[in-house]
Amino acid sequence: MSVRPYRDIARRQCRQIHVGDVAVGGDAPITVQSMTNTLTSDPAATIDQVRALERAGADIVRVSCPDEDSTAALARIVREVDVPIVADIHFHYKRAIEAAEAGAACLRINPGNIGAAERVREVVKAAKDHGCSMRIGVNAGSLERDLLEKYGEPCPEAMVESALDHARILEDNDFFEFKISVKASDVFLAVAAYQGLADACDYPLHVGITEAGGLTTGTVKSSVGLGMLLWSGIGDTIRVSLSADPVEEVKVGFELLKSLGLRHRVYLSGVTDHKVGEDGLVDHLVALVEQKAAEIEREIADEAGGGAQTATAAE
Repeated sequence: MSVRPYRDIARRQCRQIHVGDVAVGGDAPITVQSMTNTLTSDPAATIDQVRALERAGADIVRVSCPDEDSTAALARIVREVDVPIVADIHFHYKRAIEAAEAGAACLRINPGNIGAAERVREVVKAAKDHGCSMRIGVNAGSLERDLLEKYGEPCPEAMVESALDHARILEDNDFFEFKISVKASDVFLAVAAYQGLADACDYPLHVGITEAGGLTTGTVKSSVGLGMLLWSGIGDTIRVSLSADPVEEVKVGFELLKSLGLRHRVYLSGVTDHKVGEDGLVDHLVALVEQKAAEIEREIADEAGGGAQTATAAE
């Protein structure tokens, strides 16, 4: 039994998939994702941004592939970065096939939106041939018309039904290497939809609050929504959506996980703040690590022994 059972989080049990060499779901650590805001058709700019996200610790990075120019640039991007790349496919099934052929590790796509069953089979075949997983990405703002007519408005039940309908299409094509998201900008709607989906299936869940806002507003909104889900054990990979530098999404994501004791990452921010000669770089890094370690030790000591003193002083 845990020393502090009130801090224990029992993660939802689900199957495990892979995005490139990164495991998602099962007993794998919760991963942190971000998305580039460059034009994917500009490979140099996109590569620079992906590398910045890698340095910040991103486990997975998504890029938008709305047109042929974007998928044409994707092969170079994948080749020149280390992190697995997710290709965000809008509606055209050929972009999904091109992205898989270019080396994308995962396709973000809703199979019900790409047309005839034969097109879905072609996309699934490309994913299988090239080792791609997929993400079904349901969004409250773009639900299918028949579901809106059935439920009257975007609601948790409609979002879960949409997700399961898309999942069924992949299952019918003998494809199970996928995760699911049911995002909304409304925190209550998103949390309720994820709770319903968590009960309805055993696929890994990508959790996030869409269009959360700028750095401050988006951080607060995402922290409330994702915090509720993660605290209840729901979520296998996260993205904090901010109208800011994507690197900030990664930082907030790791801080969120750290606050719940789910994952930790030490930032050596000082490395880029000082001009350090090659001979002094190791010494500089060691000093930074020792400084961080000391800060962590003080935090642990405060938690273990300082609480009573603080309470006494407050009284």
